[in-house]
Amino acid sequence: MNDVVAPPLVVAGAGEPAAPGRPPQWTLLCVDDEPNILSALKRSLRTEHWRVLTANGGEEALETLARENVDLIISDMRMPGMDGAQLLEQVSQRWPGSIRILLTGHADMSATIAAINRGRIFRYLNKPWDDAELQATVRQGLDLLALEREKQRLEALTQRQNAELHDANVLLEQRVEARTADLSRANDKLKRSYLTSIKVFSGLMELREARLAGHGRRVADMARKLAQAMGCSDDQAQQIFVAGLLHDIGLIGVPDTLLAKSAARYTPQEIALFHRHAEIGEQALMPLEEMQPVAAVIRAHHERFDGQGFPDKRAGSDIPLGARILAVVDAFDDLQNGQLVETPLTVQEARTMIRHSRGTQFDPEVLDVFLHITEPERPKAPAGNVVITSAQLEPDMVLAKDLVSTTGVLMLTAGQSVNALLIKRIREFELREGGKLVLHIKPRGQR
Repeated sequence: MNDVVAPPLVVAGAGEPAAPGRPPQWTLLCVDDEPNILSALKRSLRTEHWRVLTANGGEEALETLARENVDLIISDMRMPGMDGAQLLEQVSQRWPGSIRILLTGHADMSATIAAINRGRIFRYLNKPWDDAELQATVRQGLDLLALEREKQRLEALTQRQNAELHDANVLLEQRVEARTADLSRANDKLKRSYLTSIKVFSGLMELREARLAGHGRRVADMARKLAQAMGCSDDQAQQIFVAGLLHDIGLIGVPDTLLAKSAARYTPQEIALFHRHAEIGEQALMPLEEMQPVAAVIRAHHERFDGQGFPDKRAGSDIPLGARILAVVDAFDDLQNGQLVETPLTVQEARTMIRHSRGTQFDPEVLDVFLHITEPERPKAPAGNVVITSAQLEPDMVLAKDLVSTTGVLMLTAGQSVNALLIKRIREFELREGGKLVLHIKPRGQR
């Protein structure tokens, strides 16, 4: 029969506190076929707050274990039917978390060794036992069990916290990626707006003189292509492009009469005034820290390779590469728009003219590369682009090229997506101006 040590305790579960402030209450099972041995064991264990169950053989012990949460088992070795070694071996396999103690006589040493190996017992005690030793052994076993369960609890807690930390890290990484993508898009939009503002400003400056319409944009586009052909980095090519747009910013303060005639008819006083525009252009950009590389190119774009240019008479490789590139492209375009000569030259005439200044006005290497990349047919719109009129515009179409008015004013930049309101404004502009605009649209698959 199963007996409970008096006074009985209400047990929430094996190894759990019976009441606040009290130590954990453990459940023990004593197994022996002799009732007097079981009674003696109960008396020995009465001094502690332990719940003690008994079984008078191996089969009864297994039945008890099947329905009770037992923390520690004390079993006699010699019992009829199932002996202690066989019992503890099954307990080791089915309830490995229970501490196992074996009681044995001096004549049973070989069987004790077998029980230790097969049942993996915690300790064995000789009969008759010493009560103090028995109690100490049980306490040690329960302490070990408490440590093991705490270890398992902490490991489970650590695994759970690690899983939560992993989930938190994944969520954080996703948020960082999303935020980075948002910042990247915002930065790209800011760059586009910045560049568009420069293009608009460049176009407004050129409105003062019809011959200059589109000059800055043409110089900037060709200068960037030339920079790329010469192996400049993307950042350098972009700086040269911006310098091309703004290279004549210093002319904003000169009289309209000076811009209205070619440089071939300048008076000495007008030549001196014109020579100052490179310095004024640099000074105008002085407050903008990020524009200083551009400002340096603008100041030097009228220097000559032979040192006879202005404003600083720099020569050779002492002139910034961007300025040497702008010098070639600027002169090439000015020869065609009549800014340098009385009669505008054709493309081929302008190529011949600048070739004569190789090594004097222009850097030979820069000029050779320029002549090489401009020798083929003029670059066309990217393959596949669609050319339409404003009447054919539809919402969500994307411009493949800048939209420029007939007077050279930049209206929209390449990459701009049009909507219904923008289409309406374009068509109203055509009605007011009395002309037709040609628009280059990206194919749908490239938008």
